[in-house]
Amino acid sequence: METIIITIFVLGYLAITLEHSLKVDKLIPALAMMALMWAIISLSHLPVFDVNTELKQLEPTHVDEILLHHLGKTAEIIIFLLGAMTIVEIIDYFNGFFTIKNFIKTRSKKGLLWIFSILAFILSAIIDNLTATIVLITILQKVVLNRDTRLWFAGLIIIAANAGGAWSPIGDVTTTMLWIGNKVTTLNLITYVLLPSIFCLGVPVGIASFLPAFQGEIDEPVVDETDVGFHKHGASILYLGLSAIIFVPVFKTITHLPPYVGMMLSLAVVATFAEIFSKAKINITSFDEESDAHQTSSPVHRSLSKIELPSILFFLGILLAVAGLESLGLLFNFAEGLNKTIPNTDIVIGLLGIGSAVIDNVPLVAASMGMFSNPVDDPVWHLIAYSAGTGGSMLIIGSAAGVVAMGMEKIDFFWYLKKIAWLAFLGFLSGFVVFVVMRDFVF
Repeated sequence: METIIITIFVLGYLAITLEHSLKVDKLIPALAMMALMWAIISLSHLPVFDVNTELKQLEPTHVDEILLHHLGKTAEIIIFLLGAMTIVEIIDYFNGFFTIKNFIKTRSKKGLLWIFSILAFILSAIIDNLTATIVLITILQKVVLNRDTRLWFAGLIIIAANAGGAWSPIGDVTTTMLWIGNKVTTLNLITYVLLPSIFCLGVPVGIASFLPAFQGEIDEPVVDETDVGFHKHGASILYLGLSAIIFVPVFKTITHLPPYVGMMLSLAVVATFAEIFSKAKINITSFDEESDAHQTSSPVHRSLSKIELPSILFFLGILLAVAGLESLGLLFNFAEGLNKTIPNTDIVIGLLGIGSAVIDNVPLVAASMGMFSNPVDDPVWHLIAYSAGTGGSMLIIGSAAGVVAMGMEKIDFFWYLKKIAWLAFLGFLSGFVVFVVMRDFVF
């Protein structure tokens, strides 16, 4: 039966990887394989285990208990993401991100490259790499008119956004998973991964700044009369929203409560000000006729309706599917065998990073969390955070940031492979080396 379960997982995984070719949303195979795997486990009465990280051994448990345990862990991530997504949508409702455009004054391509890259690096650490990419490419389309030039900028924004998301517990879903799973703490994650991430950004951007594509100046942007742009509360809600998200790790450190609790508090504060700014009736939970009349003008209702629920359901499916393999002890046994075959953990994690360019990094990190039983803040977890977060930049389909940029700018897969992939690889490799040197000789 375990063979059947593994086969279902592999087929589902393959369908997720080939979603663009199959034209089937990845949430469908994720949910299907999760349900089928747990159904077989239950119907076949297969023994399930919990991993004792201290003793590094498997302990027998019951299906309902272990499933509830994994559902709770998954729900923590999902609720956290729902809160973060809603805050970002509220900022967007007030055109808060338009404020960023006002900082861009230069017409030098090289200057713009560094500005957009640094903005992507910083923004992705706060609002996650996917959202940062969407925001910056939207601004890029208004600033850089030539599409060929814009493609180069978009490629470097992907690298910068993924590098920025790797060192922050709220910058990438994989680092969020490690953080919520108590594998890393905020301060140590930043301490270990920030400098490698800077190298991962700086090396490719530094090299790219000497390429012909970034020489000279851009054309003067045409003023778009239809562009709504400025909102009088845009800047206020931007700073409030970003501060609220940054507050979450602080809240966790002070209270020792799960991050989603702090995110819900932040959402409540931002939503309150959003309703006040919009002069809409504060009625988030009621669905009577009177509240429906205000729904179209309520920034909170509007923001909640724009959340990407398919992504949320995908996380639910893939995390519980991987949890099924973990509960059977398969990941634990695989890790034991892997350690015997390849004793050097750095090589294993490096391959994981390169693999994340081809395979979705969410299940990769979920699997690694089940494979390794190292204590919290062990360098292994920080290296996994770096590798999984930045390795996806090597292919346009290797990260959420890449996929969304591909859609927004119609970037060709092979164009990216030829023009950008080598820069991303050099960045990944340089950051990886910096991490190893820091771990072995500094810390």
